[in-house]
Amino acid sequence: MFEREHGVIIACDVDTIDELRNLVENTYDIEGIVGYKIGANLALKYGLKNIMDEIDFHLPVIYDHQKAGTDIPYIAEKFAKACRHAGMKGVIIFPQAGPKSEEAFIDAIIANEMVPMVGGEMTHEAYLAEDGGFLLDEAPARIYEIAAKKGVEYFILPGNKEEAIKKYHMLLANIINEPKYCMPGIGRQGGEISRAFAVLRGYAAYAIVGSAIYRSDDVAGAAKRFAKEAMEFE
Repeated sequence: MFEREHGVIIACDVDTIDELRNLVENTYDIEGIVGYKIGANLALKYGLKNIMDEIDFHLPVIYDHQKAGTDIPYIAEKFAKACRHAGMKGVIIFPQAGPKSEEAFIDAIIANEMVPMVGGEMTHEAYLAEDGGFLLDEAPARIYEIAAKKGVEYFILPGNKEEAIKKYHMLLANIINEPKYCMPGIGRQGGEISRAFAVLRGYAAYAIVGSAIYRSDDVAGAAKRFAKEAMEFE
């Protein structure tokens, strides 16, 4: 899906379509910026297809519904068709509703000629039961394993949790030959490209960076710094 094996995906969690346009115009031609991630808030406010019609991203666009894959299996095909209609290249899901929903969403995304990108563990505190959260501690590993066995290649890992990156990489690398990793949590959530990518050396890795770029006083400069750090692992 991406032209490079290492780079930065910009998380476009800005408030307005004008801010989004400015963000893209200032970053799309920077070497090492490989794509953009659009979230549910912008999609709800402006409409996903309208955003794609209004802005030339130049690079692949991923939709993150925050969190897709948590609905009943029947909804998967409708959701995937809507994403394809809007022009998405990839779709992020966190299928916390169980294996049947996970399988249905993966199948629907693939059938609609997009790339499924599956997440299991998120970046924030109190997510897993051992940390005071709602999800069973073994749930993310089960999610990743099911996805890998269904042919998924792209996995969302928490870029600010180094031990989790190691754990899930060991699991996935034993199931498929070339897992690819996209990692939020880098930048203002405390994750560092140098540390996260070092764990995954030899494998495709992409940092998902949002506010550390779009809230910077120098958006292009911030994007270049993150992209340069990512490209050092090429």
